[in-house]
Amino acid sequence: MEQNTSLQQQLLDAGVHFGHLRKKWNPKMLPYIFAEKKGIHIIDLNKTVDALQEASAALKQIAKSGKKIMFVATKKQAKEIVSECAHRVNMPFATERWLGGMLTNFNTVRKSVKKMQSIDKMLNDGSAESLTKKERLTLTRDKEKMEKVLGGIAQLGRLPAALFIVDIGHEHIALAEAKRLGITTFGMVDTNSDPNKVDFPIPANDDATKSIAIITNYVVSVIAEGLAERQAAKDEETGSEEVDNDAEKRAARLQAEAESEGGRRRGEGGGGDRNRGGGGGPTKRRIPNRRPAGGGGGPR
Repeated sequence: MEQNTSLQQQLLDAGVHFGHLRKKWNPKMLPYIFAEKKGIHIIDLNKTVDALQEASAALKQIAKSGKKIMFVATKKQAKEIVSECAHRVNMPFATERWLGGMLTNFNTVRKSVKKMQSIDKMLNDGSAESLTKKERLTLTRDKEKMEKVLGGIAQLGRLPAALFIVDIGHEHIALAEAKRLGITTFGMVDTNSDPNKVDFPIPANDDATKSIAIITNYVVSVIAEGLAERQAAKDEETGSEEVDNDAEKRAARLQAEAESEGGRRRGEGGGGDRNRGGGGGPTKRRIPNRRPAGGGGGPR
């Protein structure tokens, strides 16, 4: 309870409770509105805390399972905060602009990413030295342009499992693509948005830098916990495998020693005096071929 209170106080200090003007509100946000003050709707921070913790628990499980969570925020006041937070947990992000089809036409986007990476390789390994100055300059410009838009998803090899969106109204294309593909969505929802459009809405002021920073940082810290738990489980598994391997090696060594000892003893037992029946069985006596006294070797 104390933790919730302190979190609520932090949200209050960051201005998370400030909504939009009453005339701009979306009636579907009514359950999350606490009051109206000077024509501005005030968000109920109790609801924000509950929604934030519910969303964070789900995000933690996704991170723990090893899947990717993509951060989307192309608003000027959110770009830097979101890209920095996504970098911290090594997650993909889109903060410059949302390319239409970034998810629904993922294979084509991946081709563009590979092209960007091949240009980067050419410029770094000296392959571009044979080109003219103008061609190198063109390549550099192309790479920078692509880096700006695609840099955040360069390491994304497959579709993400979830999207975290700042301002679902502003990022409606990303939201529509995620919905079409069945990707789980998490979003900061202000009083002018429809909370039913996202799977996990977090009622909060999505315009103020401080509000965006506190919500995104909280979410990222929980994702980091999930990743740490995944790594700890991996390490434990590796350790137990090593113990099992050591036990198997030891058992194999003992078995080999036992077999070797048994073979040596059998060898000792089989080498006794044959006349005494030590293990070679009874010996047949050789009877010489006797001939008749008459000296005739033929039949009688």
